[in-house]
Amino acid sequence: MTFGERLTQLRKENGYATRKSFAEKLNIPETTLRNYETDEREAGHTFLKQMSDFFNVSCDYLLGLTDDTEKTDSYILKQSEYERIKKYRFISKHSPDGTKFVDTVLDREYSMAEQLKSQKIYRTKLENPNFQEDSPSQTVRLINYYYRLASAGTGQIVFDMPPTKRIEIPNIFEYKKADYAIGVNGNSMEPIYHDGDTLLIEMVDAIEVGDIGIFMVNGESFVKKLGTSELISLNPNSKNIALTEDSKCMGKVIGKL
Repeated sequence: MTFGERLTQLRKENGYATRKSFAEKLNIPETTLRNYETDEREAGHTFLKQMSDFFNVSCDYLLGLTDDTEKTDSYILKQSEYERIKKYRFISKHSPDGTKFVDTVLDREYSMAEQLKSQKIYRTKLENPNFQEDSPSQTVRLINYYYRLASAGTGQIVFDMPPTKRIEIPNIFEYKKADYAIGVNGNSMEPIYHDGDTLLIEMVDAIEVGDIGIFMVNGESFVKKLGTSELISLNPNSKNIALTEDSKCMGKVIGKL
């Protein structure tokens, strides 16, 4: 598969049905995109890297050199770090279940380290209002995005498929608790949230009355305000949803893009 064929495939898979819509997203002429997709023009390394980051796939995948989409990063490792990687590979080969325990501990400690870092940055900002994180790696971060699965109307099934894609969000303190993003389908939460909005969700299983969250009720998902016995629509023209014994909170809305 050529670069142009791969680019066309990824564009369509990610919801850009026309070249015009994708060219507008990239802020490039439609004719330029057409030349790339038809292989009439060879893409430069800057555009190749941009597409790799945008679709979260490797450059080799884009160039048709492999069918493996996973991106790999190059790191300069200390000897001790290299030895740990060798041990992990040995465990994965001879004791696969052991890697699950290692991954659990690693994920837990990583999450804790992120929280400690956030707290440190927050304290620094309180002491110095002009403080800004100037590291390029801190400007954005990637989270899973689920396309239009949270209903602000009649309800939809949530999380019955892999995430639509991974999207970039500003790596700012206000969004530190965002675990995933989800699209809104419906208008029952207007004027705060509209059809097509992208909500940022903190993955918690309970929220306070009066907070807005993502809920599962009878196998369908809703974005609603939590009441004492029902889920409340902000739009007066939309009905509320009665809570049941099996109702489940899937997260708290902490903001929108």
